Formats: sequence, structure tokens, C-alpha cells
Amino acid sequence: MLTTIHTAYTDTRAADLAWALGREPLPSLATLDLELSGARVQLRVLGASHQVLFEHRDGACSETVACMPGSNTPLPLGVSRRLGNFEYEFAARVESLSAGSFAGRAQELLALVAEHPHGLAGLFPGDPNAFTALLAQRQGGQVHWRTWHAYPQEGRLVATRTRVAEGGGRRETTPVGDSSIPRCDVTFGS
Repeated sequence: MLTTIHTAYTDTRAADLAWALGREPLPSLATLDLELSGARVQLRVLGASHQVLFEHRDGACSETVACMPGSNTPLPLGVSRRLGNFEYEFAARVESLSAGSFAGRAQELLALVAEHPHGLAGLFPGDPNAFTALLAQRQGGQVHWRTWHAYPQEGRLVATRTRVAEGGGRRETTPVGDSSIPRCDVTFGS
């Protein structure tokens, strides 16, 4: 699904992005609700990038990658956490591209996401290559999502990928980051 966002593009540099688990839902500009074989996933385009809300019958979790005032958790290259009875893995990379390469890559990604039944892309006004895009899928006992954040003014594309996998073991809740942030509490099981 491709949608035009009717608001100003608020995060203007790739370096401004931060990552957080367990944040409360933030106001969204566009959403896509998905049912992926027993898991509910809501893809959310924010004025300051993205949030994914994940729910399973045994719990829920949220991932936020955005400009978050007061956040002290910059965008990491990779994170691997065991939270309850599931495994969470996150990875991010920043690509620096020439103007021509950037425009081509941006349009390629927008076409991929717009045509996918589990994709959401929000186009920001002012530049046809300014967007936030998300794509989710389920494979077996895993839910995956990918995101792309385009910064045409600096020729940077931030790409993230996340995997949430059913795991064995005992149930435990692992707090992530600042103790004032709500915990992710999810277990998969019978």
C-alpha cells in the first residue's frame, strides 16, 4: 500500500534515528494491520519514521525506529535479545548513494512495497524519494519485517530488518533499555 503523507517530513538526517523496544504506540500517519498465521502485526509510519506493533496470543511487543527526543539509544547495527519465550533480532545499515543511484533505488523499493500485500509506504511531501516503507511476512514460526527510511537530501537510505522467532525455554521477561520503558513480554507456546 502506497500513501502520501500530508505533513512535514520531521526527521531530516539518518543520524537522528534512534531505536527502542517496548514503547507505547505513538501517533501514526499511516497504518497497515496484518494477521500473519496467529500473529498480529501493525505497521505504522510515523512523522518521525516507523513503529511496528507485534501481538501474539502469549504477549505483545513494539519496535520503534524514529527521531525520539530525549532518547539515548542510537540506531544500533545489530541487536539480539531473548524476551520471554521468543527471540528478537534487529539489524540496521546505512547506505550512502549518489543522486542517480539513490533515485533509482528509492523507486525500486517503493514499487516493491506498494505491490506487496503486506507492505506500507508513506511518501512525504517535497521530494518523490522521501519515504518510510515497511514490509512484513511470516515464515514458519518466525515473523520478519524490513523497513527503509529515505533521506534524499543527504543521499542516504537506512534499511532495517527484524526477526521475531518462536523459541523454547522458560518464560522470563527481560527488560530492555531504560527501566521507564514498558517491557516486551511475549512467549510463544501451546
